[in-house]
Amino acid sequence: MTDDLKAELLDVALEAARQAGALLRDGRPADLAVAATKSSPIDVVTEMDIAAEKLITGILAERRPEDGLLGEEGADTQGTSGVRWVVDPLDGTVNYLYGLPSWGVSIAAEYGGETVVGVVAAPMRGETYHAVLGGGAWQGAVRLACRPAAPLDQALLGTGFAYVQARRVRQAEVVARIIPVVRDIRRGGSAALDLCDVAAGRLDGYYERGLNPWDLAAGDLIAREAGALTGGRPGEPASGELVLAATPAVFASLQPLLDEAGAWHD
Repeated sequence: MTDDLKAELLDVALEAARQAGALLRDGRPADLAVAATKSSPIDVVTEMDIAAEKLITGILAERRPEDGLLGEEGADTQGTSGVRWVVDPLDGTVNYLYGLPSWGVSIAAEYGGETVVGVVAAPMRGETYHAVLGGGAWQGAVRLACRPAAPLDQALLGTGFAYVQARRVRQAEVVARIIPVVRDIRRGGSAALDLCDVAAGRLDGYYERGLNPWDLAAGDLIAREAGALTGGRPGEPASGELVLAATPAVFASLQPLLDEAGAWHD
């Protein structure tokens, strides 16, 4: 892949994320309601999720008509260019529904199955994070770097929970195993922002089971380009089974603990 193509994909992703973020921030109706549910009655989609994905897919179709697309709200098309976009138009929907600020727009571009561009816009923070494979991670013009090495007992972690009761029970059991050996655990409600917070040094690590490709594609690249390690079970990549992103020292200590605790299964 040429640098010119990477630059073009980044430009498209930044523009689509900017427009979608503005739509979500400025267009949120006072009487925002649930439009549909996903895995359970409390795993929701709002009309704004749908509107944001429609806006993003329109921009991608205009700027990159030969590319493929995988989107959370149903878009799934095959392209002919070798590029596929992986889009979460509103990561942190429940936060958005309740008027909490921790939500974002996540857009990644893959080439040959590898993520090469990632953008996460966080409009309520006034921040946009981006990374290009091999080019570092950035928040605006500021280059990001994960936190310096710290022992696990001084690590601040992020995590998340599923909206299916049986899985949440298991995830609570894992938290009970992990929280005594770390500084503390936060639950932000947006996987994309949690991954960016690892990149920006606001968390020492983040783990979660049950994520989808659109939840993690952009944030995973941003975290890695900021110097974090990412993966799943030992020797495996991040996946729906388990996503872990952390500073190298925390990653080395936390990954075997999560595996032993069974964080990768219900």
